[in-house]
Amino acid sequence: MSGPASVRFEDVTKRFGEVVAVDSISFEVEPGNLVTLLGPSGCGKTTTLRMIAGLELASAGRIVIGGRDVTALPVTARDVAMVFQSYALFPHMTVAENVAYGLTVSRVPKAEVRARAERALELVGLAGYGARLPSELSGGQQQRVAVARAVVLEPDVLLFDEPLSNLDAKLRRRVREEIRELQQKLGITTVYVTHDQEEALAVSDRIIVMNQAVIAQEGTPRQLYEEPASRFVADFIGDANLVEARIRAVENGHAQVEAGGLGLQLPARGSAAGPALLAIRPRSIRLHPEPREHAVRVRVDKATYLGGHMEYEVEAPLGPLFVVDLAVDRPLPAGSDAWMTLAPRGVTLVPA
Repeated sequence: MSGPASVRFEDVTKRFGEVVAVDSISFEVEPGNLVTLLGPSGCGKTTTLRMIAGLELASAGRIVIGGRDVTALPVTARDVAMVFQSYALFPHMTVAENVAYGLTVSRVPKAEVRARAERALELVGLAGYGARLPSELSGGQQQRVAVARAVVLEPDVLLFDEPLSNLDAKLRRRVREEIRELQQKLGITTVYVTHDQEEALAVSDRIIVMNQAVIAQEGTPRQLYEEPASRFVADFIGDANLVEARIRAVENGHAQVEAGGLGLQLPARGSAAGPALLAIRPRSIRLHPEPREHAVRVRVDKATYLGGHMEYEVEAPLGPLFVVDLAVDRPLPAGSDAWMTLAPRGVTLVPA
């Protein structure tokens, strides 16, 4: 590995017969960054990843890795390594043999193979596990073996295809932290595919949201969460209540907004006076058992206790809303009335 490499797509399209899986997309992954391709099933994210790897060849456009045009090059001519969703470990080989496999078939000297495999296992926290078989490991440990097998090749670019989908929720959180820590320690350029928005927010330097074969929005996790560029992104990233509102006036980049009896002042984000769409995050809604100034009355339709927080479905003048409330010590019963205000953050106008 000569150092972190950039990855650049220039108007890349991929067709399968009459089906356009990826439609003229352009983006760049900066050297040493972890960028996530995020979107629903069928949006084109995995096809994009496979084109970086060379497992699929682009129908049009140009792919550049580390300044080298690799558009027409096969897998073997690209210095990339992929961690697959299924792990794809050889069951009859030991952990050490699995990790060393790529080096062995490349005819690297045996002493170097052994040393690099041991170092890779140590990096992923599996020192001393080399003699075991994959069947003797937990799902999380198998995932780490798959990562070690990719890292040992010292690639310019590391690719992850839905790497945590086979793990339970608690283990997913731990392994995603391990992957992020390892990526930062190695400083390796990484492209990561998932459909899980929380996972993407947790691990990424930047996120590319894809929908229907095109890029819907690109930015940092905070930008995508706080400044969604469309209804789709607002709804897909982090959940949002999307409600109709009206902009009364725009002045100095700020909009005077009215929504269901609530008056708000928000960044205009290019919007003009007239009908508008408002995205309200569930944690930005405050419910109060007693009336208060500048609050609107709502009806609690459903209340669910989830240990660390309450989830409510309420009927408000803005329409039906989903609410996440940390005040578990004073739950509001279903069927009761409450009064609603909005927090300063987590409420944004969505550009038309």
